[in-house]
Amino acid sequence: MILVFVIVAAILVGATGLILGMFLGVASEKFKVEVDEKEALVRAALPGNNCGGCGYPGCDGCAKAIAAGEAPVNQCPVGGAPVAAKIAEIMGASAGDDGADKKVAFVRCQGSCDKAKQAYKYTGIADCSDLAVVPNASEKECPYSCCGYGSCVKACKFDAIHIVNGVAVVDKEKCVACGACIKACPKHIIDFVPYKKKHIVACQSHLKGKTVKDACSIGCIACGLCEKNCPFDAIHVIDDLATMNENCKDCGICAQKCPTGAITGKRPVAPKAPVEKKPAETTATVKAEEK
Repeated sequence: MILVFVIVAAILVGATGLILGMFLGVASEKFKVEVDEKEALVRAALPGNNCGGCGYPGCDGCAKAIAAGEAPVNQCPVGGAPVAAKIAEIMGASAGDDGADKKVAFVRCQGSCDKAKQAYKYTGIADCSDLAVVPNASEKECPYSCCGYGSCVKACKFDAIHIVNGVAVVDKEKCVACGACIKACPKHIIDFVPYKKKHIVACQSHLKGKTVKDACSIGCIACGLCEKNCPFDAIHVIDDLATMNENCKDCGICAQKCPTGAITGKRPVAPKAPVEKKPAETTATVKAEEK
């Protein structure tokens, strides 16, 4: 009797499984979503960080946009040139940079501990976002300065930004332009710049010149020397801050003229060689020459 029940139960379970399998098979064919083969191949070529640095919601969104022709093959900043080359091969396109240079994050502040004056000592939670709600939003005299508590460091997954002497500094060799540090900075003093660009206004202060000078020795004082000396009309003082535009040829004249060093890439001036003085001729030497 027990054997009969076991056989019946096995038959029922097997029949149920067979029916459900057939139902799922039919349903999968009926309701399946067509996936673009190129989209799948592009997705496989992407690094899979899902960092959002491409401007899309993860690698899936980026792959879909590239496959649809809505984004260039080099849309992924993390993968760089190698991934762009693979995707270009899949899409049958050129892996050219589409007119855009490699970008890296840049902190527009040089107000380190030895250059910026301290207004007070903050003793709360060591996080920039918490410090930003404090009046003046900075321990330093300049309210536009880097907080220096590393919210950007915590946000970066690539170990590309660190706090050095009270200021966040980007290692552009490690930076993949994912934008995480930009989103994390409550002061909004981090943005993207071309990897090869040498001369950048590393200040975000809109204070008047004298106030800037009293607060930070390396801030932009809006003197206008950079604007007056630029041969390409590429830099102008706007709202008490030197601002570069797309005309910049990276010639470096503005950096050389900047009296405070607020523009990066200033070349050091070589010291003048001392003039050697000839030893005074003695009377004996003169007499010897006369003879």
